[in-house]
Amino acid sequence: MRRTKLHELAELGQAMWLDYIRRSTIESGQLGRWVEMGLRGLTSNPSIFEEAIAGSDDYDDQILELAAQGKTAEEIFEGLSIDDIQRAARVLRPVYDQTEGLDGYVSLEVSPHLAQDTEGTLEQARHLFATVGEPNVLIKIPATNEGYPAIQTLLAEGLNINITLMFSMEQYENVTEAFLSALEERAGRSEDLGRIASVASFFVSRVDGKVDPMLDQLDSPEARALKGKIGIANAKMVYQRFKEIFAGERWERLAAKGARRQRVLWASTSTKNPDYPDTLYPDALIGPHTVNTVPPGTLEAFLDHGTVALTVERDLDEARQQLDDLERLGIDLETVTLELLAEGIVKFAQPFDSLMGTIAAKKSQLRRKG
Repeated sequence: MRRTKLHELAELGQAMWLDYIRRSTIESGQLGRWVEMGLRGLTSNPSIFEEAIAGSDDYDDQILELAAQGKTAEEIFEGLSIDDIQRAARVLRPVYDQTEGLDGYVSLEVSPHLAQDTEGTLEQARHLFATVGEPNVLIKIPATNEGYPAIQTLLAEGLNINITLMFSMEQYENVTEAFLSALEERAGRSEDLGRIASVASFFVSRVDGKVDPMLDQLDSPEARALKGKIGIANAKMVYQRFKEIFAGERWERLAAKGARRQRVLWASTSTKNPDYPDTLYPDALIGPHTVNTVPPGTLEAFLDHGTVALTVERDLDEARQQLDDLERLGIDLETVTLELLAEGIVKFAQPFDSLMGTIAAKKSQLRRKG
């Protein structure tokens, strides 16, 4: 087996996952080839599924078959997405087995329309987890006020959860509290802690995508010096908090019962600004007990010319100074992250709704043919 930079990353304690799914990628063996090259997991979201289903003819036959059975657009989407998730989970199952449940996961997100619905999230998450029926699946739930109690309840029930759309330290602390409280519930019932998997997906480049234009408007040397820096600085502070939370007496009690850390997962790490290096974010956030999920283009770029080194704790004083400088320039990062969360929910709901329209149109096509 050819040794790649992904294997080197794993030796430093970071797993690289793929933020992409498409049936042809699975059927062609490409996903399997990436796994052989050291890929250790896969994430999906409504935008990715819209691109896969609406942007290809991979799914047309199954859409028409399910439509002929009288399925609704949402039922058809569930059938297509679960089929893909099951296939991908089987490809990644050897990684899950070899790492004893640390990696090898595939993530499937609840409907974005449930972001402010605790009970709806609980119901759909349980349904999806049971229907996929694979041990190496993570159910994705956004870090909203309504999501936190659902996250804690589901983890306490033994589901694997990927918490998504995280932009702020406050969100991160709420998510880790839900995780630790869920494990304590299970420990209180003498239930197994060792196979509960969870990642906290913290978004990086979207922060720069929001802050950089605000810095441009200030049009000063101090502002320009912060461009492309705040997303990484924000993430580095979260990693420092991760180290604090997963240490000390509370965590050690759980670890002694077999609990595994809730790893930080760096999300939104493709470079959106063409002026920035294409491996800017993956290169800057490498450290133990972390995951980085990237689209295919960033994966190939990192394999080709990424830099493997322990970087997430480099230049911490500089990162703190950058965040202080941002505040001094009058940009409130807390307000920015709240806006990003609201926008993120919409950004997932829009492609989901668009996809439902695409599926409905293909159903109509079947009726015309009939």
